[in-house]
Amino acid sequence: MKTIVLGGGVIGVATAFYLRAQGCEVTVIEREPDVALATSFGNAGVIAPGYVTPWAAPGMPAKILKYLFKPASPLIFRPTFDPAQWRWIARWLRECDLERFRVNKQRMQRIAYYSRSCLQEFRGRHPFEYGRSQGYLQLFRSEYDVELAQPALAVLRDAGIAYREVSAAQCVEIEPGLRWARETPLSGLYLPDDEAGDCARFTRELRSICEGNGVRFRLDTRVTGLDVQGGVVRGVRVGSERGDEVLAADAVVVALGVDSAPLLAPLGVKVPLYPVKGYSATLPVIDDEKSPRAAVMDESLKTAITRFGRNVRVAGTAELGNRQSTLREQALQTLLKVLDDWFPHAAKPSSAHFWVGRRPMTPDGAPLLGPSGVGNLWLNVGHGSTGWAMAMGSGKVVADLVTLREPEISLEGLTIARYGK
Repeated sequence: MKTIVLGGGVIGVATAFYLRAQGCEVTVIEREPDVALATSFGNAGVIAPGYVTPWAAPGMPAKILKYLFKPASPLIFRPTFDPAQWRWIARWLRECDLERFRVNKQRMQRIAYYSRSCLQEFRGRHPFEYGRSQGYLQLFRSEYDVELAQPALAVLRDAGIAYREVSAAQCVEIEPGLRWARETPLSGLYLPDDEAGDCARFTRELRSICEGNGVRFRLDTRVTGLDVQGGVVRGVRVGSERGDEVLAADAVVVALGVDSAPLLAPLGVKVPLYPVKGYSATLPVIDDEKSPRAAVMDESLKTAITRFGRNVRVAGTAELGNRQSTLREQALQTLLKVLDDWFPHAAKPSSAHFWVGRRPMTPDGAPLLGPSGVGNLWLNVGHGSTGWAMAMGSGKVVADLVTLREPEISLEGLTIARYGK
């Protein structure tokens, strides 16, 4: 079967890996000169299936209002005249209900835990280094943070997920570098089975494995449309020096993040994606003892600090309302403040390399996997800020569907069918 995967982020490359493993002839099309140069490039790197959480959560609208005019904020809202923004927000607000939150979180955890299982199996067969670390510590600055975390903790308890509520002193035992922190956490939450790793580095290594297995990568190639005949996709139109070129395919998987929506819209496939921008700063470590060992999350400012070998990455902020990949000073200062609060001697702020990416968010948080409603056209989109945590499982599920195999997990609530017409 000749298959084309659109998108060279971690989602697309993982999909290509599993399609090839199941005997497909696979081509990946990516507009950038290499894989993992967009949303997969500078993310926090945390794989925390126990704590993947919808952005639509109880108390989140109030939190947005609370931080709206504060200089250091985990959330930036820029109202626009874009009708798509307000449609997405209206849907998002409906999902902030407690019961909807529980349903959405359980859906996200289902694919995230399956994905971690797929990653562990993959590592057993293809061991390589990508800055991996074990354990995930969340820090609470106030009782307000603890209160907001209660619905998520209830889901953890119900699911039997390993976690420990820890004191401020225990936080320091887990992450000794916190001894030099300028702030003292009220308490923390530790998930020992969660992990972190450099997503971009992993994706580049995965590309090499794919190429060794016969997957073809067409980089620096722009997708201009899909060739649809009789309600069935027959190929992909790409831009070239000679004009548009049509690449024939028996199946096409769309894994283009936020750029999936405009590609699919002319076919009547409406995916409720909106770009919620995220930021990160990567800095060289100058003092091992005073740096994090693994991954730490500031729950108040929703900012992660992750150790990748000789570097530390600070990632966070959710900005809604600007589709452009432009750096906003307010967000960058929030990242540096969080690093200075918890690990002030780990790195020099002047050495920071900043990045911004457009996270493809659905209103309810769960991704869109599987059939699109158009024959031979499949979706692997909408992973938001947890694409790295869901990548391998999502790729395996979609590859199973394309090759007419039964997925190993239920897809209830993980397909476009949940949005009806």
